[in-house]
Amino acid sequence: MSLVEKCKVLHEASRALATIDTKSKNKALQEVAFSLKEHEAFILEENRKDIEKAKNNNMKESLIDRLRLSEKRIDDMIEGIKTIMDLKDPVWRSNEVWTLENGLTVSKMTVPMGVIGIIYESRPNVTVDAFSLALKSGNCILLRGSSTSIYSNKALVYAIKEGLKKSSISEDVIALVDDTNRAIVKEMLTLNEYIDLIIPRGGKDLIQFVVKNATVPTIETGVGNCHIFVDETADLERAVDIIENAKVQRPGVCNACETVLVHKNIADVFLPKLYDCLKDRVEIRGCDATQRIISVKAATKEDWAEEYLDYILAIKIVEDVDGAIAHIATYGTKHSEAILTQKVTNANEFLRKVDAAAVYVNASTRFTDGGQFGFGAEMGISTQKMHARGPMGLNELVTVKYTVQGNGQIRE
Repeated sequence: MSLVEKCKVLHEASRALATIDTKSKNKALQEVAFSLKEHEAFILEENRKDIEKAKNNNMKESLIDRLRLSEKRIDDMIEGIKTIMDLKDPVWRSNEVWTLENGLTVSKMTVPMGVIGIIYESRPNVTVDAFSLALKSGNCILLRGSSTSIYSNKALVYAIKEGLKKSSISEDVIALVDDTNRAIVKEMLTLNEYIDLIIPRGGKDLIQFVVKNATVPTIETGVGNCHIFVDETADLERAVDIIENAKVQRPGVCNACETVLVHKNIADVFLPKLYDCLKDRVEIRGCDATQRIISVKAATKEDWAEEYLDYILAIKIVEDVDGAIAHIATYGTKHSEAILTQKVTNANEFLRKVDAAAVYVNASTRFTDGGQFGFGAEMGISTQKMHARGPMGLNELVTVKYTVQGNGQIRE
């Protein structure tokens, strides 16, 4: 089936899905969860093909980790589905109803987008997350993963469709673009007649390609050049633990820390502690002042702007909180930023002045995630300011419709 034919099927299915009740949607999600577990061995077998191909192509280990599935990761997907089932249905809700002087009653109602297309790289869990959020919010979903995860995505979509067959909801609400030719992406970006929204989820090159070539409305998601600023009043032992978590736990994700900014008054004490913790696992690149304290590679101007997605960390010593805020304003990607401090005024200044989708005080940037925020999953992390910002859950996947009830009014 061609891309246009798949989109026509989705477009037609979206009309029926938009008005399906919550109970039916939750039952379908439950059947999909059962199906994922039932087909777990097959999914893992197909995922191993992607892993083997990635290794043969010399993909770096941090990115292979993003691609890898396991029983636990499939269980996590299933738990995400269950969380989404428990969340309030975002469709046909209103907290704004008013009556005009002429007697017309206006209601601002939430309705599905229609057909959402998501273009993503490597991470096969996105296949399940995107489908689950789309279904609960009444949207059909067109999935276009990367060639690196094609076997995994096909297996997951197969399991999803098998689950839907046991529900009252048509399997036509989901489609996978299995053509890995990049030209198909360009075609997808211009199918305004059938697709209502495009969400790119991946690296800078992918996101910029979509933004520049799409005529379908898009939501720009998350390149993550994330910073942690260690203020002079920070608890230094906790600061080391937080940075270790933000950098090392999963370096290949967009909410991992890429640059640490350190207040000049504590650099002599703090940097050796951080160096001892990370030196055997992370390549550290530092400014001139950092190099005078610990033995690390020199950081270049390009390092301050880099999303490494790897075991690499840049360190810069700054004058104060204002210096940290200025650095982030220059090099940040408006994703996730953190300050470690015991001074309330500095924390508040950082929270108010830093322009990012998520800003933390005394916590790891790794929490910027739909699952961690209680959304069950996410379509992506929006770094733009229109319509949606931050982790995109159910409430970010609906738009509004104004319903107006009258009794014969005409405008004079």
